[in-house]
Amino acid sequence: MDFSKFSRRDFFKLAGAGIAASTVSKVAMAALPEIVSTEQANTQAPLHPNTGRPYNPVVTLNGWSLPWRMNKGVKEFHLVAEPVLREMAPGMKAHLWGYNGQSPGPTIEVVEGDKVRIFVTNRLPEITSIHWHGQRLPNGMDGVSGLNQPPIPPGKTFMYEFEAKRAGTFMYHPHADEMLQMAMGMMGSWVTHPKNPKFMPVDRDFVFLLNAYDIDPGSYTPKVNTMLDFNLWTFNSRVFPGIEPIVVKKNDRVRIRVGNLTMTSHPIHLHGHEFQVTGTDGGWVPASARWPEVTTDIAVGQMRAIEFIANEPGDWAFHCHKSHHTMNAMGHDVPTLLGVKQGDLMKKIGNLVPEYMPMGETGMSEMTEMAEMMEMPLPENTLPMMSGKAQFGAVEMGGMFTTVKVREGLARNDYKDPGYFNHPKGTVAREVTNDLPPVERSQTTVPEGGMEMSVRKPMGDMKH
Repeated sequence: MDFSKFSRRDFFKLAGAGIAASTVSKVAMAALPEIVSTEQANTQAPLHPNTGRPYNPVVTLNGWSLPWRMNKGVKEFHLVAEPVLREMAPGMKAHLWGYNGQSPGPTIEVVEGDKVRIFVTNRLPEITSIHWHGQRLPNGMDGVSGLNQPPIPPGKTFMYEFEAKRAGTFMYHPHADEMLQMAMGMMGSWVTHPKNPKFMPVDRDFVFLLNAYDIDPGSYTPKVNTMLDFNLWTFNSRVFPGIEPIVVKKNDRVRIRVGNLTMTSHPIHLHGHEFQVTGTDGGWVPASARWPEVTTDIAVGQMRAIEFIANEPGDWAFHCHKSHHTMNAMGHDVPTLLGVKQGDLMKKIGNLVPEYMPMGETGMSEMTEMAEMMEMPLPENTLPMMSGKAQFGAVEMGGMFTTVKVREGLARNDYKDPGYFNHPKGTVAREVTNDLPPVERSQTTVPEGGMEMSVRKPMGDMKH
């Protein structure tokens, strides 16, 4: 059965969600804000507010922001918890759970002081709830199933109401069957903008979540009991080369907000620039408490906002610095075969065990070359461990990796991929040949009458 050709509607039926959705009262649904969904996996344009108070919107990496309606001064949103079909990167799709057609769900953007009402409809085959991670709100709106509220049964809609009291970057995720539901991709970003649009202004503002999955090659559904040995480390449920670049104009002040809902910490590293950590889930960091960095470690359940001036044109890597987290579909029991002459052994084993993928005898790059030459066919619905190409060849990365593309002359709202960087002449590392610049030999001048030197011999018995 070719699951890659299933529509989202077909997948709902497989998961039992078609039955769950049918129990929602049509009269009640008609009174709620319209359900807005998307199946796109690309970065969508920022959602500029046309009602409510003004703010400078964020751009969700490989995601989007959820529209709202104003109802007597209250900003109303409608989230739908449901099974989704998410493309992790071209060539691989996964059956996940999420919100409004995607995983992670849409970013929710509000303004400090907004009265907010969120309707949550459950189209999952089991109960759920939503915790508004980092928010100050009434205890009964905190979303811990059984502690603060009854769970949301399949087919039912619950309402959450509170004031967005504190500006900053937050998250939302279930607090019901949390291990399974978060392992299946249920999460989303929340941004509360400051009342004053001129407070800590930036030219471009990006947000995304770190998440991880364990999906065996050839399968489509994550293994939810995995604790640490995940094989897909993702930015917003995408892996390189499926993660879009972060496109900015030269000399823009750039903010990147990152939340971590994986099972381990991630040292996020930016090439070519230094930045400051300007925000956490607890609030904005005073200027006096900041220092320059090129890497910041984001622990489990934390948010970090970094800011920098994009004053160096180029295509700069931006990634987790744990080397296994920039790989795709890794098998953890792959033996090290450096220097081992395998001959045609790999092909013979591959005929018996199609998923067999040993390390090459000269290293992992050899595997990339074999995959490109189609000598090493991949199992169905999986990705090479290292993939992606750029203007100089294979990038040999995967997982939590993308680029920050700094260009001159971009329009204010231009976020399109500008293509490869045009390097000025003489600024690309190259092979050493005969065109090296001449070496200037230093001329040592011996003073008239000679030079006196004293030599100290090492201690001990010297044998010649």
